[in-house]
Amino acid sequence: MDNILTFIKKEFLHVFRDRKTLLMLFGLPIVQIILFGFALTNEITNAKIAVCDYAKDDASQHIIGKLQASQQFEIQSALLSHEQIGTAFKGGEIKMAIVFPANFNNDLLHQHKAQVQLITDASDPNTATAISGYANQIVMDYQNDLMQLQRLPYQINTEVRMIYNPELKAAVNFVPGVMSLILLLVCVLMTSVAIVKEKETGTMEILLVSPFNPFLVIVSKAVPYLALSLINLTIILLLSVFVLGMPINGSILLLYAVSTLFIITALSLGLLISNSTASQQSAMLISLMGMLVPSILFTGFMFPLENMPYPLQLVSHIIPAKWYYIIVKSVMVKGLGLSAIWKETLILLTMTVLLLVFNIKKFKIRLT
Repeated sequence: MDNILTFIKKEFLHVFRDRKTLLMLFGLPIVQIILFGFALTNEITNAKIAVCDYAKDDASQHIIGKLQASQQFEIQSALLSHEQIGTAFKGGEIKMAIVFPANFNNDLLHQHKAQVQLITDASDPNTATAISGYANQIVMDYQNDLMQLQRLPYQINTEVRMIYNPELKAAVNFVPGVMSLILLLVCVLMTSVAIVKEKETGTMEILLVSPFNPFLVIVSKAVPYLALSLINLTIILLLSVFVLGMPINGSILLLYAVSTLFIITALSLGLLISNSTASQQSAMLISLMGMLVPSILFTGFMFPLENMPYPLQLVSHIIPAKWYYIIVKSVMVKGLGLSAIWKETLILLTMTVLLLVFNIKKFKIRLT
């Protein structure tokens, strides 16, 4: 027991003496969670629009007021003609123009129908689709207000309900994905050089002649990074709740338990890379190229897995971050318990056991 505590203490000292390691361990997660939470978002806010109001009546002014009160739009100018609209689009001043025809309110009250023209800049189709959808929703809200005052014939009311994320916050999707990406990358990167560093510095010979159990060597290499990764997890959760405004709807203890399992999986993967490489440079390269791209592609928080070909969907099953992403969304966002995530947890546990077995066999081969 004293031997393993000595090894763990040595690994902690190695980590705290290396400022670059500390910067990567704590600086990288903070930067990524803030970057993905604020900068890399698919929400549209403060989109610059223009209004061309030929009607200038109560109905058009009411809708314009709703647009001004929305966080999605910023009314840049009030235009007088379609020619000015074309000029504004060509100058890149606006993303959308809303045109109210003459007699808009009169048509709405007497004919029970009226038209509003939404003109968007489709050079960015995703943005154009999103902002036109936001504007259409505001118009529909005004129509619903009128329906409460006066019943119109042949009405078809459509109710849209957004469960789990009614405000459509991007953080609800990005935070679980970034958590899985950060924890996997940091843990794999840190431990991928742990054993190969011993070989490069010449201390591997000491391990070769020592009676120390190879399993305990692996444990002593992983324990410091496990403790620091849990601190990392706490920082990410605090930033998510207090900075990004994303509540934790499920059990925090369950979230920490499955996160600990995922961290152990990532640490075991990093140690396997370290056992299988001959230099720190190659270990770092394999960790970055072998983990970063697959985690981004096959986790599911950036690209829907359902849209991928079936062979690629099969490949995604061997990516640990995919299963952890599903677990975090189920616990944090949906507030579900262990009964809903037992399958994903069992898969992570199986991966961890297999990686630990491979690590012990690899290390025994090295010792011989």
